[in-house]
Amino acid sequence: MYVRDAKNRDEVWLLDNIEEMALDDAAFRSRDYVIAVDEGSNDRAGFGRIRVHKVDGGEVCELTGIGVLPAWRGQGVGAHVVERLVETAADEGFETVYSITDQPSYLARFGFEPVESSALPPKLRDRLHEKRETIQPDAVATSLDTGGFSMPARLREAFKSAAPHDPTDDDAVEDAEDFGIDPDSATYKYDTG
Repeated sequence: MYVRDAKNRDEVWLLDNIEEMALDDAAFRSRDYVIAVDEGSNDRAGFGRIRVHKVDGGEVCELTGIGVLPAWRGQGVGAHVVERLVETAADEGFETVYSITDQPSYLARFGFEPVESSALPPKLRDRLHEKRETIQPDAVATSLDTGGFSMPARLREAFKSAAPHDPTDDDAVEDAEDFGIDPDSATYKYDTG
């Protein structure tokens, strides 16, 4: 598994998955994305984007459109996409990256911290409002010093052996044995007749 820059041929795949995951595609440019790819099968597993906003006195960097296909979740794919985006932002001279998301706890594991809307650059304050109005009513702003990114060791290890799994297995109906109960010897509180 590795993360690479998106290519023109990835554009349709990106747009399809962005739409399916109901992610933000404002000012879409495929060249702004990175994609996680399985080395063996060449299957694309996840993606994310850097969006640079011009502001008074310079530019600010936003990480957006981060998504992982259901069959690849829980294996460090998203973590490596975020890592690559943060590294790219740092290489481009940004000391801070922002993200506006309805999943702030996911980014918190890498060092992102919440930012009050009043503390955001005006352009990002507008983006926060726009996202809340259109696709993510629970969106919040987060930020990270690009030198402060931290990858949990278990996600780094999981990424090395990531493989697609059947996401419907995660939604399987649980039974008594899933909770360590022997259904043949358990008693019931209520008479089920």
